[in-house]
Amino acid sequence: MAKRAVIALGGNALGNTLPEQMIAVKGTSKIIVDLVELGYEVVVTHGNGPQVGMINNAMAALSRENSKQPNTPLSVCVAMSQAYIGYDLQNALREELLNRGITNLAVSTMVTQVRVDENDPGFKNPTKPIGHFMSEAEARYAEEHYDYKCVEDAGRGWRRVVASPAPVEIVELEAIKQLVGKQLVICCGGGGIPVVKKDNHLSGASAVIDKDWTSSVLAQAIEADVFIILTAVEKVAIHFGKPEEQWLDEMTVAEAKAYALAGEFAAGSMLPKVEAAIDFADSKPGRVAIITLLEKAREGIEGKTGTRIHK
Repeated sequence: MAKRAVIALGGNALGNTLPEQMIAVKGTSKIIVDLVELGYEVVVTHGNGPQVGMINNAMAALSRENSKQPNTPLSVCVAMSQAYIGYDLQNALREELLNRGITNLAVSTMVTQVRVDENDPGFKNPTKPIGHFMSEAEARYAEEHYDYKCVEDAGRGWRRVVASPAPVEIVELEAIKQLVGKQLVICCGGGGIPVVKKDNHLSGASAVIDKDWTSSVLAQAIEADVFIILTAVEKVAIHFGKPEEQWLDEMTVAEAKAYALAGEFAAGSMLPKVEAAIDFADSKPGRVAIITLLEKAREGIEGKTGTRIHK
């Protein structure tokens, strides 16, 4: 049987603007298709930080300019970003596959909802800043009219903050499972469209789900062999930025947990990646998580670089 890999793309794989994205996805597609040529069934997930922020800002500006235009919920902005990114990425992947003579592998983007718990503690204390900077007066207006929570951001102005709850369930999981191995699937963009469930009804939540955590949940659910987190560093380090800095080739799950507990990984950057990698590697014997540079994905999966986390 073919091995199965989930690849979680960081923001550096997609650029910050539409022109940057159109260029970035061409290089990213070459890296992904390298893994297809190695014989892997590939599922791609991705972040959406710059893109969803841009969409949120545009929709907020529209509602300010036209009083009859209601504010667009964040969940809808995430859905827009999934299609916006997926459109460019699937076309670039399709082109790269055909350029290499691979004609029997279709590419598709799955607009993906991810259920969160409405009682998740993150909703009581939202901390994830999104969108544009505002004056205090604009922030108060947004709180009154849009039900935003806004905070002052390091002297740079006021910003909206939202919850970052844990992913509970990938709603379209069964549809994704039916495609894996038959198509190259792009899904769970931006951590998924955050939704809460009441009876059979799903409704959007004002939240941003960590894409690496959702990717770990997905990788486990589709029985992936490898979970690759592609980011801006080649390896994970301990004592980062200090004279005794050490770049790690591998960590056992136990070692990674101990380093995390000791505060070795920054909460806003490397810590969630390591925690998501631990969650996957610890879920079943033989599963391996890899954290490495986008450009080093092939070398990482071949064991030549990156940090490998395993039992």
